[in-house]
Amino acid sequence: MGFNDTIKSAFIAKSIEDLRQDADASNMKRELTGKDVVLIGTGEIIGAGIFVITGTAAANHAGPAIVLSFIISGIICSFAGLCYSEMASVVPVSGSAYTFTYATVGELVAWMIGWDLMLEYLMGAAAVAVGWSSYLVEFLDEVGVHSDPNWTTAPVGFSDKDGFSTTGAIMNVPAIAISLFCTAILCFGIKQTAFVNHVAVAIKLVVILIFLFSTFSYINPDNWKPKDYGFKGVLRASTMVFFAYIGFDAVSTCAQEVKNPARDMPIGILGSLGLCTILYILVSLNLTGIAHYETLNSASPLADAVANLGMKWLRVLVGLGGVAGLSSVILVSLMAQPRIFYSMAHDGLLPAAFGKISPKWGTPIMPTVLSGLFCALAAGVLPIDVLGDITSAGTLFAFFLVSISVTVLRYTRPELPRPFKVPLGPFIIPGLGAISSMGLIVTTGWPTVARLLIWMAVGMIIYATYGYKNSRLRHHKSGKDPLLPVGSESGL
Repeated sequence: MGFNDTIKSAFIAKSIEDLRQDADASNMKRELTGKDVVLIGTGEIIGAGIFVITGTAAANHAGPAIVLSFIISGIICSFAGLCYSEMASVVPVSGSAYTFTYATVGELVAWMIGWDLMLEYLMGAAAVAVGWSSYLVEFLDEVGVHSDPNWTTAPVGFSDKDGFSTTGAIMNVPAIAISLFCTAILCFGIKQTAFVNHVAVAIKLVVILIFLFSTFSYINPDNWKPKDYGFKGVLRASTMVFFAYIGFDAVSTCAQEVKNPARDMPIGILGSLGLCTILYILVSLNLTGIAHYETLNSASPLADAVANLGMKWLRVLVGLGGVAGLSSVILVSLMAQPRIFYSMAHDGLLPAAFGKISPKWGTPIMPTVLSGLFCALAAGVLPIDVLGDITSAGTLFAFFLVSISVTVLRYTRPELPRPFKVPLGPFIIPGLGAISSMGLIVTTGWPTVARLLIWMAVGMIIYATYGYKNSRLRHHKSGKDPLLPVGSESGL
């Protein structure tokens, strides 16, 4: 095969019919309802953005204009959310942006986005685990249990000016522990995971509402006076908080476990995104109103802010809400990644072991365990700002490709039924989603972009040496593989 033929074959696309056949034959259990899907999205979105990143983004980049940062991120996410909703209704298969791009722009780009999503979910879960650790320490301090910072902080630090450094700490043990605990829950089935998520979501929504009502009278308008960060700082903060919105992407990874995906996926994606954007704006207004932005540079800004008001009871409650809320974010992130591994394995791009489904629990056990171990390692040694920036860059790249996929599929397969369609045609909203996503990637700064490029280069090496040679779709096209439906292989 010549070079041109090799390049052309790398962009081979999987048909929608094959994807739907795979979904119908899967051993995954369709047990989730529309309510479950909305709460899964809410469980992922409401967490780090409110309980962790809001403070550091305001203190270091946007000041009280952090509200504008959340609005900008919410608008950009609405573009991507509409595109995800259309693709999820057309292609109701696990795998999220990976599956969408495989059906439209081809295998090479699908591999790139699948590899990129590892950054989005695993690093995102690790970032939230670090925030969870901070809230747990705050909560335990309030009830009289004090911890050694050598075992509750990262041994690695980072700043844009000085780069990486050592902190003198040993490891962040609570962050490792919550990563492994969520991994254990995920091994026992999607319905059990959804139940735990519902409980955690209920706790954190109640705590957030109590925070809003209890602190409203303490707002000092002087804290909202504009600072000198400028619009560049607002955009930089938008990138930092962006990864907090990725919950609707996580919703699309569980499409094969939803009873009526054509109806419930758009409801879950857009419903959770709308609800959470409103809460983000309200909390950021309150937080920067009750505390000067310079005092918010911590991994537990809400707890610190109410402590400065002398509201010890609310600090304890906020600590509890942070622990519960961030737990659900970690849980959903670690739920999403193994399902992407599952889809990639059944396409032959990863070893078959990543596609094994437990006959008892109906979950992909091996990729779930590996994802949890990787997350625990990152959470135990890396600081939250590095983890958050890497996650944001990976998320934005995924949004860029999904936005393009909507336009491509409208023209390559116009006859496909679309229970949900992006309004205003195939160019306006997808185009705005793609352009704005790439624009925010640039604001992450060169160190983050460099780490993203290095990660993608490693992924391309793996694809060239393994994925390309073992692609089931390419073997099927050449007559070497019957392309059996997912779940029909022995051992599943």
